[in-house]
Amino acid sequence: MAYDLLIKNGRIVDGSGMPSFHGDVAVKDGKIVELGKLSGPAKRTIDAEGRVVAPGFVDNHCHYDAQVTWDPLCSFSPDHGCTTVMFGNCSLALAPVRPGTEKRVAEFLSYVEAIPMEVLNTVEVDWETIPQYMDRLDQHLGVNVGNLIGHSAVRYYVMRDDCQKRTATDDEIRAMQDVVRDGIKAGALGLSVSRNKGHYDPQGVHIPALWADEKEIFALGDVLREMGTGIIQSGGGRAAELKDGLMARLSEATGRTVIYNNLGQTVREPDLWKKHMARVEETSKAGIRAYPLCSPNRTTQSFTMRNCQTFRGAPTWHPILLSSDEEKLRAYADPAIRQKLHDEVVEFKVEVPAAGYSRKWYDYMWVETPALEKNQSLKGKTIHQIAKDQGKGIIDAFLDLVVEENLDTGFMMAENNVDDEAMAKILTYPNAIVGLSDGGAHVQFHGGYGYSTRLLSEWVREKQVMTIEQAVRRLTFDSASALGLYDRGLLRPGMAADIVIFDPDTVRPLPESIVHDFPAGGWRVKEPAAGIMATIVNGQVLMENGKHTGALPGRVLRNTYYHANHA
Repeated sequence: MAYDLLIKNGRIVDGSGMPSFHGDVAVKDGKIVELGKLSGPAKRTIDAEGRVVAPGFVDNHCHYDAQVTWDPLCSFSPDHGCTTVMFGNCSLALAPVRPGTEKRVAEFLSYVEAIPMEVLNTVEVDWETIPQYMDRLDQHLGVNVGNLIGHSAVRYYVMRDDCQKRTATDDEIRAMQDVVRDGIKAGALGLSVSRNKGHYDPQGVHIPALWADEKEIFALGDVLREMGTGIIQSGGGRAAELKDGLMARLSEATGRTVIYNNLGQTVREPDLWKKHMARVEETSKAGIRAYPLCSPNRTTQSFTMRNCQTFRGAPTWHPILLSSDEEKLRAYADPAIRQKLHDEVVEFKVEVPAAGYSRKWYDYMWVETPALEKNQSLKGKTIHQIAKDQGKGIIDAFLDLVVEENLDTGFMMAENNVDDEAMAKILTYPNAIVGLSDGGAHVQFHGGYGYSTRLLSEWVREKQVMTIEQAVRRLTFDSASALGLYDRGLLRPGMAADIVIFDPDTVRPLPESIVHDFPAGGWRVKEPAAGIMATIVNGQVLMENGKHTGALPGRVLRNTYYHANHA
């Protein structure tokens, strides 16, 4: 047989978790046709000597819903070996959308996921329904994309402005079910909901999905049960699961896999990950498929007080974060406002739902880049250290610097996934799914794309927490199976030829930088990768040594119901 592509002499790590072996992989018509010692003629041969040949990584939690319309690569996910990305998470999506409401739908995505509205306003929305959106994307893709039906978008589509005021009527629930059914028939990979109390719109009101009661959520999930396909994803699922088992009950009622955010270590509640793991152990033993995502990334964010998400939800601080720079500076200099901020975030006299900070946040936030020469000695010091050194209260020390440097001080915050011992147990826990890059979101705060190369470098090569075979399975087969992508995630004859070739000795994420490559002059954080030789999508080389080849072989991936009815 003449092959389209022959990858020779690689260390084949096939995604199953079985031992790797030395050999070749042959590709024809977008599929893998053989593995072993192969010698047939090929249109293109790649020598992978000294490198690993693995299934393409599945980036299972992204927010490229808008970005994919101008960036078919969904950069920078494929730079790190990802061949498939999944968006429409956390109830947020850009379809369905009624004509004239495009801006409002984009606002939900913008504020929760920190994507500037001036960038989202450039998207030319030429669709209304979920099927139309999927067909629009299918014409121009570098990577494969899977999309979820966002509950917030569906609720707004059916209930208009009432979607953020009340529970739905039976008629409205039926109308929402019809929208979900149409999306599933078109091949959407499932439904996304949210229970994350920290998710607001730009006006400071909870996003539509959070106004839904359980009856509505279960009714929408029931459409997937009825059609026998699709997953359910939930933002903020951890608190809901630990409170009353909502994620497990949803999976049990619908018979569908539920994936939710997230199993992680946090200084806010140091032993929470152990309680969460014990809970998942219990439900898994009962045969329930409700799995948390986990990330190998340390969750850090760089920010200035011009653009900060940390204190969202705090009654006094929230409106200040939404105000102009002049109003921010006035507020931060006002002793009465400082006293209120002290009461809320230092004394904790007010409860903030899903607060984005721990009780000792000032021990985990430090000065990264002072703006003024005279303040360079503060670099690397926490807010608490500065307050002590200056004999001031926390808020006074923090805001004196913010005002003096005209909101330009660069801060860094790190409270999550910072305990190596906990992380080793979380990342090797079989009932959690590795991923959660959040690609396309929080674009001016952190990258996140490099979760795959970080797992392979830090946790496999350096800390030896798992073998390379285990890590590749975590990045490929585990996610593909959970998401219902049954023709991907393994190197096997007949499977789609989504492949990554990487150097196990050098693969790693590289330092982040700022790039101005978004529409309307928008900027974002870039996180490149080292050691990725090639990212191959549907049998075509998409990225080679960090450069796009110009190929656009990606497709919209569709569910089992769609394939059964479009054979």
